[in-house]
Amino acid sequence: MRLIAGPCVLQRDGQQALTIARHLRALSERLGVEVTFKASFDKANRTRADSFRGPGLARGLELLAAIGDATGLPILTDIHEPWQAERAAEVAHTLQIPAFLSRQTDLITAAARTGRALNLKKGQFMAPDDVVWAVDKARRAGATEIAVTERGVSFGYRDLIVDPRSLARLLELGRRHDFEVVFDGTHSVQRPSAEEGRSGGERRYVAPLVRAAAAIGVRRFFLETWLDPDDATASPCDGPNALPLEAIEPLLLVTRRIIRALDPKNHAETTQET
Repeated sequence: MRLIAGPCVLQRDGQQALTIARHLRALSERLGVEVTFKASFDKANRTRADSFRGPGLARGLELLAAIGDATGLPILTDIHEPWQAERAAEVAHTLQIPAFLSRQTDLITAAARTGRALNLKKGQFMAPDDVVWAVDKARRAGATEIAVTERGVSFGYRDLIVDPRSLARLLELGRRHDFEVVFDGTHSVQRPSAEEGRSGGERRYVAPLVRAAAAIGVRRFFLETWLDPDDATASPCDGPNALPLEAIEPLLLVTRRIIRALDPKNHAETTQET
């Protein structure tokens, strides 16, 4: 089991992000789970002009570099324009293509050409089979390490659902086309723009969806977290669908038990004992 986790966006002083990263590092060591720290330097896809966007590229990359140095965790961050790829690749081990931009050829190509690992967020409008073409764009530009993240599908206005068939199909495609499948349990419960132009969410469904994804066969998970996601001032982005930091470890422990229960080796041992 592997984990991508961190706050939605960096704040200018970086203190909360560093606290979260240190907690995730300790969790990684306790549980033996590989953790990648994620955070955005700029949320360029906000609904409202006055929504918090982050510290910007220069300050954001400075903070991410400091977090990586302090914790030793690999870094993931997203880019929104092709020119950002080379700059972000100086700090990030993985470059992420946002879901709304998952068909943008120039962006995918620029990210792939850096030689960094890529995380392609599957657009809320995309069928599972359609991500193969995004993966192909990245491969043609030189990418060798690619992940595709399921983060829900638009279901009418201001709502997302998770189709278990999508995860099963992505796993099939991943084996055929050599990409890893990630399940984003927090964005999948988002209610886009549902709160006066800001995203709402249904946090209580994160754990059931993560457990279901593990049962289907997913082995890498994406979880956004804040120290206090219900405090809109301290958590200026995606609080309603983010997990409190202390909720991550219990969820991982349950998820790991599901994965172990489904491991064919464990079934073979049980059969032999019987």
